[in-house]
Amino acid sequence: MKNDEVNFGFKNVNKDEKVKKVKEVFNSVAKNYDLMNNVMSFGLHRIWKKIVIETTPLKSNARILDIAAGTADLTLALSKEKKNYEIFHTDINYSMLKEGKRKLIDNGSILPSIVCDAENLPFPTNYFDCVTVGFGLRNMTHKDKALSEMYRVLCPGGKLIILEFSKIWQPLNKLYDAFSFNIVPKLGKIIANDEASYQYLVESIRVHPDQDALKKIIIKEGFERVSYINLNAGIVAIHKGYKF
Repeated sequence: MKNDEVNFGFKNVNKDEKVKKVKEVFNSVAKNYDLMNNVMSFGLHRIWKKIVIETTPLKSNARILDIAAGTADLTLALSKEKKNYEIFHTDINYSMLKEGKRKLIDNGSILPSIVCDAENLPFPTNYFDCVTVGFGLRNMTHKDKALSEMYRVLCPGGKLIILEFSKIWQPLNKLYDAFSFNIVPKLGKIIANDEASYQYLVESIRVHPDQDALKKIIIKEGFERVSYINLNAGIVAIHKGYKF
């Protein structure tokens, strides 16, 4: 891979081209994103997000930044905690943000929704008590830069929570690959009329750093007490880190 190239699924593309291609993917899948999540994960994504909320105790009035928040599942769940959180619903993709905003309004949650790039966050240093990222980190072009920005905007004592697909338990690899590569893109074609975008999404999981590799990247960006837990044999993992 050349210095100016990054992964876009299994392909190597120019860094600027990846930004454009990822935008095209999420513009395409936005309207059917929630439905496809339900179908692809057999509804498990709701349990994974619930576990994130249940394992993230925060003080009342905490300031929370939900990055790559898209259709707002985590944002909405946090807003229902009834602790007067100050929550910012953000995403780089306007189509996804719009779907999330609609969901928040339908559920009576009125809070800021902001289009912003995780690699250049428009927020003050030492502002947030918690930063959450649900299934968004693997699509970022410069993960290290994004994590550095997350560290910057967290206040001392603040915590980072990342929910992301990861490396499944090795004995289940063949079965998982068969479902991912043979079934998911076809579901994308049937439900969303978009096979190519879901081919990219399953490929993006395979080129994303595994649990331990991601832990090392998070530590390198300054976070301490970094840990992770696997869910469903490592299909997804929750990484946590703190700024001290």
